[in-house]
Amino acid sequence: MSKPSPKLELFASFAAVAKASAHPNRLDLLEHIAQGERSVDALAAVSGLSIANASQHLLQMRRGGLVISRRDGKRVLYRLSSERVLDLLAALRGIAEGNVAEAQQTIAAYFTSRDSMEPLATADLARALKSKSIVLLDVRPEGEYAMGHIRDAVNIPLKDLERKIKSLPRQKEIVAYCRGPYCVLSFEAVAALRKRGFSARRLEGGLPECAAAGLPIASGG
Repeated sequence: MSKPSPKLELFASFAAVAKASAHPNRLDLLEHIAQGERSVDALAAVSGLSIANASQHLLQMRRGGLVISRRDGKRVLYRLSSERVLDLLAALRGIAEGNVAEAQQTIAAYFTSRDSMEPLATADLARALKSKSIVLLDVRPEGEYAMGHIRDAVNIPLKDLERKIKSLPRQKEIVAYCRGPYCVLSFEAVAALRKRGFSARRLEGGLPECAAAGLPIASGG
């Protein structure tokens, strides 16, 4: 029996990576893990999965090289294996946006219908912050903001926005961001701000994309 070619063996490894990401819950977990290192129970809570189900997905992604883990006492903490995982997510998103009819329909029906305004490009954020022409608003929960956020971002979680909206200046544009390009938190925040008369739009990417682009990241409250 002939030995498989080295190329096919390598392609089998590539396929294993693809298989490890081939589930919507795993992609959702990856987006949450990209916000910062998390325990299994924390990831289960934010993703709406049982701990057992989240553990199985995380195990498959670890075997596929997408995440790595470490033990902290009785807890197991997960983080992305490298920034290349973000490249994989961006590639999947780009192919789906450009070539998959179901994805295009969902984007049009749910996201574009909510906000058709062009978001602020991640590449333009540093210039906008330097000019002090915007207020960068992080609408993720406080815990995620504390793990890591774009420097100079103000944190008002979406659930608190109506109560704290008066603290935002009306003379500047508000740019909201959250976990990623299709995180609904920023869409809902922008809609609420515009309803109250603010000039507001979304940031093109979320925290992981901004970090990968080299924007300064801070931690703490």
